[in-house]
Amino acid sequence: MNLPPPVKKARSGPWADRVFGLLAKAAAFVTLGMLVAILASLTISAWPAIDKYGLGFLTNTTWDPVKEEFGGLVMIYGTLATSFIALLIAVPVSFGIALFLTELSPAWLKRPLGTAIELLAAVPSIVYGMWGLLVFGPVLATYVQQPLQAAFSGIPYLGAFVSGPPVGIGILSAGIILAIMIIPFIAAVMRDVFEVTPPLLKESAYGLGATTWEVVTKVVLPYTKSGVIGGIMLGLGRAIGETMAVTFVIGNFNQLDTLSLFQAANSITSALANEFAEAGEGLHQASLMYLGLVLFFITFVILSLSKILLAQLRKNEGAKT
Repeated sequence: MNLPPPVKKARSGPWADRVFGLLAKAAAFVTLGMLVAILASLTISAWPAIDKYGLGFLTNTTWDPVKEEFGGLVMIYGTLATSFIALLIAVPVSFGIALFLTELSPAWLKRPLGTAIELLAAVPSIVYGMWGLLVFGPVLATYVQQPLQAAFSGIPYLGAFVSGPPVGIGILSAGIILAIMIIPFIAAVMRDVFEVTPPLLKESAYGLGATTWEVVTKVVLPYTKSGVIGGIMLGLGRAIGETMAVTFVIGNFNQLDTLSLFQAANSITSALANEFAEAGEGLHQASLMYLGLVLFFITFVILSLSKILLAQLRKNEGAKT
């Protein structure tokens, strides 16, 4: 039986490859151009404040639109403190979720539990903010803040660390709400990268008598460290840039009286959300743009540090081999 000759598909010519390459290069340069344009526009808009305050803006705690005296230390501290608390809570919880889903969960539970975790990421941030203000804040004040204040009353440093009016809003409340918001992002990324680990590597470790913890720490994590750090950075970026949820629960207080976890404070994003619409042209608006430029710089520094960390991990891995 004679088969018909195979139909030859026409191959695209060299011009198609050149067009595709040019389009891909254009997409990369457009992204870079947008980044430069955002940075330039922020710098130009913030220049009056930069010219007047310089780097002293970063260490000044005064924020008085009436007298036109502005400093960003309170907002910078609030942003960094809430993000640090969020990471401190979210990373271990996300690691536990990912570990359970990939190594310990029964097969029938993996899909519904994974879907539920991902659905948490779809909840609007304003819902988290309202829940934090109306439900979580009073619970935190009644069952955490007041008992801690009673226990540490009169103790130096510890007493000041939990001082503040028991209203349930402040840095700790905002940090916990941010942690709840970023757990789905970090957990989903960790679960996906854990599943990428070749089963042969894990089965070999189990065959040698390794425990689940040893398999995860000595096989899975070294193999997926880039993805894990990427997931953590994704969650950190979400925490730093969050606006509405933080605005509801941080207190929006532009003074830094104490370093208490329960002290009402402010963040860069909440200050921009609350004041930008009412800020007149001039120094007030320029100071807000200066805060936006500082937030841009903080994000850039965090991204750079993550790249350096990954490079150091690869270097150490190569040295061991």
